[in-house]
Amino acid sequence: MRLFYLVYIAIVLVSCSAPKEDYVENNELLEFSVPSNFPEPVYPIDANPPTKFGFELGKKLFYDGKLSSNGFISCGFCHEQRTAFTHHGHQFSHGVDDKEGTRNTPPIQNAAFMPEFTWDGATSHLDLFPIIPITNEVEMGETMGNVLLKLNADEEYNGMFAAAFDDGEINAENFLKALSQFMVMMVSAESKYDKYSREEEGVEFTALEKKGLAIFAQKCASCHSSDLFTDHSFRNNGLPPNPKLNDIGRAEVSGAEQDKYKFKVPSLRNVALTAPYMHDGRFGTLMNVLNFYDSGVVNSETLDPILNNDELGVKLENDEKEALIAFLNTLTDENYINDARFAEY
Repeated sequence: MRLFYLVYIAIVLVSCSAPKEDYVENNELLEFSVPSNFPEPVYPIDANPPTKFGFELGKKLFYDGKLSSNGFISCGFCHEQRTAFTHHGHQFSHGVDDKEGTRNTPPIQNAAFMPEFTWDGATSHLDLFPIIPITNEVEMGETMGNVLLKLNADEEYNGMFAAAFDDGEINAENFLKALSQFMVMMVSAESKYDKYSREEEGVEFTALEKKGLAIFAQKCASCHSSDLFTDHSFRNNGLPPNPKLNDIGRAEVSGAEQDKYKFKVPSLRNVALTAPYMHDGRFGTLMNVLNFYDSGVVNSETLDPILNNDELGVKLENDEKEALIAFLNTLTDENYINDARFAEY
């Protein structure tokens, strides 16, 4: 799978070297706006600007089982909008032939602002991200070649690719760019927290939410930083490794001993909706997560130093946990999870 994945890196990155200036008639550009409390996007928007027909094509592909070997498992099968595009309630998602993976499904939101993807950072480009689940034998279990053959044999897709791209080709470049156009537009920035942060009229935090925000800034924001609520780093947060999985995290990609058991710091946006938590979905509630940081952190050679200052973990009183959960609930973006643009047909 690694070798197959590398073949497409050259294809996609070369194709993103320059912006397109001409589009099919009536294929207007979609407005991609950066929320005022967000950093600038990482994704090269100018190289693949979202368009009306490109977005519609990406959406259809996202929800189409043709991308899998059994014709049933789509991207949307494991990324459900109502739970911020996670597979809520599933510790590990079920793929083709009901096979089960070893990691919890991460949310899809604000992908344009993310420098790396997957729990171990297996790719640093959004255009390449779909290759990983498509070719994973326990997820979608397909090859890119087979996917393109199926799409080329479909009359509707022929028309959609022709409308979305100047050359009209159903190829790896256009296929991946269409999916990115859909995901780039999936911006979640309308939670109560966002409106409070932007000082929008009529939006106030309760006393408990304000207390939670203060505790979060003091005890959590060093890793879950900025209004994306992640610093994009890979850290060992002290979870005892699951002996049945032997998941070494970032080291799987880097090969470095010092990266063992490090996983990407996830964004906390919409976190109240995305249970279960951690890379292996071992915690079913936010309270369980906070209890772990308070008293469950295990020391190891690669434990993040921030969790080993005089004592292990992040000490939290019960009232602090209650306040933190109240604050985390303000990160839920009802507009995003109900946005018809992203809903399955």
